[in-house]
Amino acid sequence: EVFCHRDYLDIPVPDADVNFSDDAEIAKIVSDWTAPYAATDEMHDEAAWAQIAEGERLAARGIEVGHIFHFGDKYSKPMKASVTGPDGKDHFVSMGSYGIGPTRLVAAIIEASHDENGIIWPESVTPFDIGLINMKPGDAECDRICAEVEAAYEKAGVSVLYDDTDQRAGAKFATMDLIGIPWQVIVGPRGAAAGEVEVKRRATGERHNKSVAELIAGAVAG
Repeated sequence: EVFCHRDYLDIPVPDADVNFSDDAEIAKIVSDWTAPYAATDEMHDEAAWAQIAEGERLAARGIEVGHIFHFGDKYSKPMKASVTGPDGKDHFVSMGSYGIGPTRLVAAIIEASHDENGIIWPESVTPFDIGLINMKPGDAECDRICAEVEAAYEKAGVSVLYDDTDQRAGAKFATMDLIGIPWQVIVGPRGAAAGEVEVKRRATGERHNKSVAELIAGAVAG
């Protein structure tokens, strides 16, 4: 079980532009994430918890997907591992470790992002970017459009999972929803004849038609 101040859930996650060489920037991130109370049941402090207003407390089940340990000089002293500091004196190295559990992380993402139809992968961690569904494999126009779309996306560095299985429409849709790829591009004979495909956003179920030329141009433009 995890206990924390509700403010903890509103802390912005650092983006990819963080400058890890900037001590002040890193210190602020550490301060932001360590200021609100947060602890698992193993480290829970009832006295600190009691100081938080009842309406601001949050206790819930959680999944540990990573950890950080600070060892200080527990191991560096026995190993006599030291460095010379700016003061000219030897100081024992302060040690630490961190770890991430990839398999736990996958399970945690799925538990946090799914619906009754299956997984909803966040775009930042999805195994594929696009689920391309050929509604009628063997149809010359459907096959041609799917090949063009797949090639355009992959040339742009967008990963595609191509479903050209000989299954009924309902089974294809159910399978792609279950896998949970963020965007689906659906190519059927009727749309292909009109030079259009259907685009579906997995998270909302929203669908709209788009011309093949527009879709490919968007893929090339990134």
